[in-house]
Amino acid sequence: MAETNFVDYVKIFCRSGKGGRGSTHFRREKYIPKGGPDGGNGGDGGHIILRGNRNYWTLLHLKFQRHIFAGHGESGSRRNSSGKRGDSKIIEVPCG
Repeated sequence: MAETNFVDYVKIFCRSGKGGRGSTHFRREKYIPKGGPDGGNGGDGGHIILRGNRNYWTLLHLKFQRHIFAGHGESGSRRNSSGKRGDSKIIEVPCG
């Protein structure tokens, strides 16, 4: 039996990115003996986005891509510097 190029069912595993850790840094300067906290927030984790595309009519492009992961956020830094966001993944699927 010949295998066709039309795939209408795939099982994929998606995971969004984890957020970065916040920084527990304290302000330190020569003339300020007890400066307050100045650590930044951790970056947000990436998203998994499903977008309908009229140019696709099958799920063949997802047949061998079973695991899809978004990027993780980076940790915060001193001087209230927030971490970088994780990269989001966009998955193109056929409409309908």
